[in-house]
Amino acid sequence: MRLFKKTSINFLGKRFQWYTISVLVILVGMLSLTVKGFDLGIDFLGGTEVVVSFQQTHSIGQIRDALGTVGLAQSEIKSFGAERNILIRTVAQEAGTATGDRIRQAITTGFPDDRFEVLKENKIGPKIGKELRRDAVYAILASLVAILIYIAIRFQFIYGVGGVLALFHDALVTLGIISLADGVIPGLNIEITQEVIAAFLTLIGVSINDTVVVFDRIRENLKIYRSLPLFDVMNMSINQTLSRTLITNGTIIAVLLILLFAGGESTRGFAFTLTIGMITGTYSSIYMASAFVLDWNIRKQRKKEQRAAA
Repeated sequence: MRLFKKTSINFLGKRFQWYTISVLVILVGMLSLTVKGFDLGIDFLGGTEVVVSFQQTHSIGQIRDALGTVGLAQSEIKSFGAERNILIRTVAQEAGTATGDRIRQAITTGFPDDRFEVLKENKIGPKIGKELRRDAVYAILASLVAILIYIAIRFQFIYGVGGVLALFHDALVTLGIISLADGVIPGLNIEITQEVIAAFLTLIGVSINDTVVVFDRIRENLKIYRSLPLFDVMNMSINQTLSRTLITNGTIIAVLLILLFAGGESTRGFAFTLTIGMITGTYSSIYMASAFVLDWNIRKQRKKEQRAAA
């Protein structure tokens, strides 16, 4: 099945415009990360996290006053999906479930006329949180190095560099959008948890798969159309794989959107991260990876001509 029978879009002819747009998006995202940052989940911070569902509506201030009676007024308190679902997170470290018991005691005392339900309770020690942060970084870096080596062996080293730079682009854009969207879009509270790290690793795998498909078609066409310039061969290859890229990624994005809007709070961070990453990855497979390889080859050819002229 082909979404488009035949296209002749000049993707690489406008690569510098897309370079500029990508740089601007990354800069805005990095500014947001610097000023606003992002929320780390309890997996990486350590401490206790409790999600409480109330029967009645209570303000954040009222809940904070109630927690203040047990010395937890400095806890992070925010809505969690539904208006009456409240996330309470504290870095207080106590033996066993002592911190969770204090939170339940404070809520019971502070709101005696409201029956509440504890939807979720997590406790992570500080040492485990530090190890998880380190392991998450190692996992992402190891996957990028493995991909670089694989593509360098299968194609050329510069293709591997182009593919990995496109993945860095996808990760930076996605992380920046998470920082911008967190707490701004109603009902969307994105935290960096193990599920979000899993979304980033999934993004890396799916995005590089698209890039490899494009690179593979470029390699085939270079053998068939030996007289054509590299620019034309790359543009032709991207157009030939465009239908496959949009159909494959479009079906994944459709499933992710359903998961995002109907999957519940527990999967929302994963679905949102991977949705943004898939859109960005589709864009980078078309505009970023091949464009970098093209510019590197053009620069290499110019240097060769300059040396010949000298």
